Amino acid sequence: MRIQPRRQILNVWSSLLAACYQDNAWIWGGRDGSNSISDAEQLLCLLYPATQIGSFALHNPDRIADDVRTILKPLGRERRIGMKIVEVLDDYLLRYEHDEQPVFAAGSYLRATDAAGATDRQRSVDVVDAYSMSLTVCLAGLQFLRALRESTGGSGEQQRLEQLIKPVEARLNKRLTAAMVGLVRSFVVQSVDPDSETGEAMLSMFNQTGAEPDAVVSGVARRLERVRGRLRRDVTLNKTPQADLESEGLMFECGWSWGVVKDAEIIDFIDVPIAKSEGFAIARPYLYFTITALDGINDLTQPRTRELDLLDAEQRRLADALQLRWDLAQRYWSAMARYGDGDWPLEDIPWRTSDGEESDYFSLCVSGLLIQDLIAREADDDDLTRATLIFDELARRGRITRRLTEDDPALGLHVPGVLLTLHGIETIDQGPLLYWSVSDYAPMLLKRILQAAQLSRTLSTRRRLLALAQATMDHLEQRAFPSGPAKGLWDDAARAFERSSSGEYTRTTRDETAPPSWYFTERIIECLVVAESTYLNPPFRSPTSLTRALELLDEADHLLNQRFLELSERDNTPNRRALESVEKNLLRASKLIDERPGTAFSLCVDALRELDGLEVASLDAMRGE
Repeated sequence: MRIQPRRQILNVWSSLLAACYQDNAWIWGGRDGSNSISDAEQLLCLLYPATQIGSFALHNPDRIADDVRTILKPLGRERRIGMKIVEVLDDYLLRYEHDEQPVFAAGSYLRATDAAGATDRQRSVDVVDAYSMSLTVCLAGLQFLRALRESTGGSGEQQRLEQLIKPVEARLNKRLTAAMVGLVRSFVVQSVDPDSETGEAMLSMFNQTGAEPDAVVSGVARRLERVRGRLRRDVTLNKTPQADLESEGLMFECGWSWGVVKDAEIIDFIDVPIAKSEGFAIARPYLYFTITALDGINDLTQPRTRELDLLDAEQRRLADALQLRWDLAQRYWSAMARYGDGDWPLEDIPWRTSDGEESDYFSLCVSGLLIQDLIAREADDDDLTRATLIFDELARRGRITRRLTEDDPALGLHVPGVLLTLHGIETIDQGPLLYWSVSDYAPMLLKRILQAAQLSRTLSTRRRLLALAQATMDHLEQRAFPSGPAKGLWDDAARAFERSSSGEYTRTTRDETAPPSWYFTERIIECLVVAESTYLNPPFRSPTSLTRALELLDEADHLLNQRFLELSERDNTPNRRALESVEKNLLRASKLIDERPGTAFSLCVDALRELDGLEVASLDAMRGE
């Protein structure tokens, strides 16, 4: 089906309120229970479109669209909607606050293979997902409060509103600062000896031509010379412990670990506990947590954040530190994804990480990091063409555009998802080793495809990407619950993956009474927001259609001038009115020709057809005389 962001977001909002809002109260929790991340994802399903898409804005009751007003009717009348969102936002902030300090506990999102399960202290540990989601929630919340203030009229109403939102704003700022500190202290640079198992795993990806390992190490060092230099020179806040960037004989990788890194330096200019808290995460970057951190920081680096002046002095300093890490991490992984003169390492699917694990999901993460870098810099059409082939292959391998076979290992990408080992967490209370499950293969693929389509300047590549995006959306629509308490939300994966040739569900039992997965549903919302921005961009401008439109415009304009020469100044016949109509169409075509050459072409064709009709009529009249 066609991706229709407006209709689909409204459908999600309708299902969201049916599932979460009863008896004038917001109900937290989903499939994985209630924790700081899942509840943030639940909140963002409503708040993110409301702050990212102008037609979904909810702060001004007089400008809420009719269809939006109808969907949100359970929240009350127009003037009540904005206030209710503030109340829900405040409820979330208070739920995840202890002794007036923000809490980022992963809680029920942590997985344990040990029958005893995680200890209470392990479940209370912070993870990068919580920091990233909180950063997005806080920025969206601050933006919403700012807009709500500006749209409120009357001094009495303004005063009541200020009493309501001022403490919420303070809590948002405190949580935002803490989340930024957590992200700074979770960034890591790992030095790698090429002769170690880690180094050999990295070389097995980068060496696509069978060159001598020393030659590859030297080539990688040259490719990363600028990144290494900036990491050594510019990253002064929270230096990574024990990272050796001076020895060019050593390789390195950078990104985000799963949480605050063990022995991470304290940040002494911020007065929040997380600035000085003990870290437990291994000093090695994870691809998933790296791309998750970059997505959150991307919201921080948007022009509107600076334009609205949402950050204070301390936050701006932290934002600068995060933007530097954001830039360096993207440059590093983009360079490594495309290293060499032949095939890209990224094209050698599946990607193998430095700890020797490999998965199609890791290839998708690196593809996302590449696209993020191409967004930050001017994209090359050749890069996007090659990335398109990778996305197409990942869609096939992930059984998005191909059927699932019996005992297909690709099912594990979606159900239960890829398990990431959180090395270091077992040192907390000598508890079990815990895992993080990532099952967002399909929505991550869709988001990166849509982002690539925004960048493409080649018609064939863009059409192929949009066709692949629609096929992925078809797959995701199949995974929405058709009934039950989570109707219209996600993720009922059995509907897409568990069918036999007879159409029956065979390998797992479907549970239509299951609550929604906010982890999955929020990522669908992110995709729809990206789709909306993709469609808002001007349509593709083909050089061929532009040239042809200019040719037709020149011809039509010349013929129009000829016809005007035949009219007297006092002529007020239908001919003059017809020529004036043609003139208006050509003026319209000349205005559109740069941005919409196809539309200009069509207007010129209509003008030429009408001019030819006038000429034929004139010839017939002359013969009649």
